[in-house]
Amino acid sequence: MAGTFSLRIVSPEGNLLKEDVEFVVLPGGMGELGILPNHAPLIAGLDVGVIRYTRSGSTKHAAIAGGFVEVVDNQAIVLADTAELGEAIDLKRAMEAKERATKRLAARTNEIDVRRAEYALRRAIARISASGDKK
Repeated sequence: MAGTFSLRIVSPEGNLLKEDVEFVVLPGGMGELGILPNHAPLIAGLDVGVIRYTRSGSTKHAAIAGGFVEVVDNQAIVLADTAELGEAIDLKRAMEAKERATKRLAARTNEIDVRRAEYALRRAIARISASGDKK
């Protein structure tokens, strides 16, 4: 396919995605990172967030919880700590996780690990966003 490059998303659970895409937007550590065909070689850290990728004019989503991306020779390889395709996300479960994390942060007791609760909240929000629901 002309004007495309290979996008692979890999997590500890295995290969999640391998497709030829026209464009991808990744949640970089300092903001979003856009990749087009023939991008310069790059290695970058990724944050919790949503990967948006376009194939045949259609945009799809995947939620990740950090990791790295390597771009070289018309390939973008995402090594994610965790990853889920948008269509595979259990929205009810993600909404419940968001509510649990929000309640933990609101309580702010000594037993609460605030960083862990914030991370859980960010992950839940990314999963909800990747599923297509903007609640």
